[in-house]
Amino acid sequence: MSSSFVIPQKIVIASRESLLAMWQAKFIQRRLTELYPQTEISILGMTTRGDQILDTSLSKIGGKGLFIKELEQALADGRADIAVHSMKDMPMNVPEGFILAAITEREDPRDAFVSNKFTSLESLPAGSVVGTSSLRRESQLRAQFPHLEVQPLRGNVQTRLRKLDEEQYAAIILAAAGLKRLELGHRITELLSTKMSLPAVGQGALGIECSSDRPELVAFLKPLYHLETAQCVEAERAMSRVLGGSCQVPLGGFAEITDGSLHLRGFVATPDGKRVISEEKTGKPETGAAMGEQMAQNLKTQGADEILAALTLPDH
Repeated sequence: MSSSFVIPQKIVIASRESLLAMWQAKFIQRRLTELYPQTEISILGMTTRGDQILDTSLSKIGGKGLFIKELEQALADGRADIAVHSMKDMPMNVPEGFILAAITEREDPRDAFVSNKFTSLESLPAGSVVGTSSLRRESQLRAQFPHLEVQPLRGNVQTRLRKLDEEQYAAIILAAAGLKRLELGHRITELLSTKMSLPAVGQGALGIECSSDRPELVAFLKPLYHLETAQCVEAERAMSRVLGGSCQVPLGGFAEITDGSLHLRGFVATPDGKRVISEEKTGKPETGAAMGEQMAQNLKTQGADEILAALTLPDH
């Protein structure tokens, strides 16, 4: 693509109105303003269905796509030019007519253990209530700590921390990236190694979406595109796509590049953690998507298919 694209005079960023989503949109707004001081960049805040339905777990109401659809509608009808998403909220298949124009450099991808009374997951006494909103975290907790009681936890980061402070839970598990971005890193009691809690696909990375017929926006966003993060996230997403990954499936996928090689790990589990099938692969970073697809097939061969078939809910 030629570098002599016309720099737009105005850009509107669509974002959810949660504090974390607005932080992400403002972060991209700041980065773009530094790159293109002549462009007026504003944010269109929106409330999505995923933000409105707080009394039911995401897996039961149609998954994370609920956070995305209204933003895509704003792109389609011209109210916004780009939308900023947490990559772990992005459905594995981007709908026709839209593209991921950029994936930005990843923040800390790990899960964080947050507790006011206990120093680590290992130190929680039997019967302690741990809150998490994700089947991925729940299955890993149940597999390693069957003596703990895992309870669902919805709401934004602040709501979840408040429920912990009200002693509804002995501890909660959140994404470290969200806490750090909201300057709540001091609430992190322990960062969980990726061996103990394999992250969600795309965790810690931001994606910028636009209409596929806007090549000038892809050029405009190119300086924010982080190749290493994109290669890792593409490998993770390819694995999840083949496995039909959504909120309804307890699966994790995490890739990192070290010494020029991409190392991908993934798992599928039953929600009770009694059966966990995991796999890892190492290869060239540019072959990440193919590695992810191959790994998903290996997981299926080992029995992931049976787990997924038992979990499959009718489409919402």
